[in-house]
Amino acid sequence: MPNRPTRNARRRLVRQLLAQGNVTSQKQLAEALGEAGYSVTQATVSRDLDALGAARVKSDGNGTHYEILDDRFAFKQGIESASKALNQFAETIAASHNIVVIHTAPGAAHLLASALDGAGLHEILGTVAGDDTIMVVASDGVSGNDLVEKLESMGAG
Repeated sequence: MPNRPTRNARRRLVRQLLAQGNVTSQKQLAEALGEAGYSVTQATVSRDLDALGAARVKSDGNGTHYEILDDRFAFKQGIESASKALNQFAETIAASHNIVVIHTAPGAAHLLASALDGAGLHEILGTVAGDDTIMVVASDGVSGNDLVEKLESMGAG
């Protein structure tokens, strides 16, 4: 029996496609899903969009595109949470090439790392937390020093 893609996997892909900001119709989304191996009807696409909290929003210029509205709110909340956590827990922040090391009070590293992960910052590839130290890996094209500046400015707010 062939491996059948799951609804959750399909919805993860829908979320990724919508994040690119260029899905302008349900037909276009269905075609993109088809190219990825998901044979779907317009009704399935409609249910997926509804389940993900997506809606049509105005694009820059003319036209509209689909966007997950909760993501905009969650991103704003994530940034605020990360800023508060940086202000509360970060003791030192230093860089080496594309890696940033953040020292916190004992037992606080996982709280700050979780807040940074939840912020969805494109500059951060990922975090690894110990007890009082976090290693933050900068995304391609972002230097550790640039990331330190960003994190320090966020924590200063």
